Amino acid sequence: MKRLLAIGRNVVISLALVAPGVIISGCESKAQSGAGLGALGGGLIGSLAGPSKNRKENALIGAAVGGLLGYAVGNEMDKADRAKISDTLEKGRSNQVSQWTNPDTGRTYAVTPMAAKTVNGRNCRDVEIDAVVDGKHDRATHTACRNADGTWEM
Repeated sequence: MKRLLAIGRNVVISLALVAPGVIISGCESKAQSGAGLGALGGGLIGSLAGPSKNRKENALIGAAVGGLLGYAVGNEMDKADRAKISDTLEKGRSNQVSQWTNPDTGRTYAVTPMAAKTVNGRNCRDVEIDAVVDGKHDRATHTACRNADGTWEM
C-alpha cells in the first residue's frame, strides 16, 4: 500500500508539473502541444520505471525526454504545411488558390498568394490562408517576405 501511495504521489507531482503546459497548449503550435503531451507521457512512464527510491528523478528525466521528442514530432507536422505555404508563395500565381490536406493532422489548407510588392527593400506578398482545423474554419491574411536565403517569413 505504501508503494502504491508513493507512485500515486509521484504521478500527481508529474501531472502538476506538466499539466499547465498541456492545458494552454490548445493555443499554441503542434510542436508545443507535442512537447506538453510528450512531457506528460514521459513523466508518467519515468515515475513508474526504475528503482522506487529514484521515482522523482525518473519522472523528471522522463518528462524532459518526452517533451523533447514530442516537440520534434509536432514540429515536423507544422514544417510540412509551412513548406507548402512557402512553395505557394515562391511559385504560385497571384490570386490562384493552392489546396491540400495534411495526411498526418487532417488539417485542410487553401492558400491564395497576392501580387508581389516591395516592403523595406524585401520581396513580399500578401497571402490569404483558409484552414480547417479540427472542424473549425479559420481565415487569415498575412504579409510574407522572402529572406535572403529564399525562405518566406510571415
